[in-house]
Amino acid sequence: MADNTFLAGQRPWLQRLGNLRNVVRQEMVTRQLAAHLPRGPLRVLDVGAGQGTQALHLARLGHAVTAVEPDGRMRAAFEEAARNLTDSQRDHVTLLASDLAGLASVTQPTAYDVVMCHGVLMYLPESRPAVAALARRVAPGGIVSLVARNGDAMAWRPAARHDWPAALAVLEEVRRAVEEGRSADYRNEIGVDARADTRASLTADCEAAGLELTAWYGIRVASDNVPVDEPAPEGDHLAVLLDVEERLGSTDPYRALGSLVHVVARRRG
Repeated sequence: MADNTFLAGQRPWLQRLGNLRNVVRQEMVTRQLAAHLPRGPLRVLDVGAGQGTQALHLARLGHAVTAVEPDGRMRAAFEEAARNLTDSQRDHVTLLASDLAGLASVTQPTAYDVVMCHGVLMYLPESRPAVAALARRVAPGGIVSLVARNGDAMAWRPAARHDWPAALAVLEEVRRAVEEGRSADYRNEIGVDARADTRASLTADCEAAGLELTAWYGIRVASDNVPVDEPAPEGDHLAVLLDVEERLGSTDPYRALGSLVHVVARRRG
């Protein structure tokens, strides 16, 4: 679980935080998760918290957030963003230098109402041990929120860009992965080798860990094919775009085409 390939791509990731694709991603996660949050104040664990977008948002709402992030550069970005919190909000945030493998030794309390792991699973060799580790940290009745690369729609981005050879190559990789009983691999747009999950595989991982699927969503259904450096629009243009993405991400058949899949599962109890 500690073998995380994201570290090689942290620089381009941080440089693109304000661009369209990331703005859509973060806002969709925020909206989709909000519908499933138990009544607060909540104890929240964010594993692989990165620059802290979701963790700091929940701290602003008054929840107690423990953020776990292994990389020093990402923690520095988190701390910089946390400067915008009020003193009372900042008191709700604990940032820890650790990863999935170290959760048992660094997390207090040992059970949380909400456990988040967004954009991490694709950089790990496999998801099942990670989901099991996350499930051990959630209290009975609490939720786990997972965001991963959508293996069911990997060819949609190059196809939407009319990059036909790339689309065929992705389809071939998906076919081979199914035949070989493994996850499909790809090189992502921050230049890092990564791995895709599917809704079915994540559902099975959750069930194996004692979690019951509550809901699933697609993220970036219609705005994924833009260049990685495309700036986010402003004002009404952005507001309407986000509303469209929210509707598409929760509506069949469109949500299955999201570049990311967002799974929300609840611990039985």
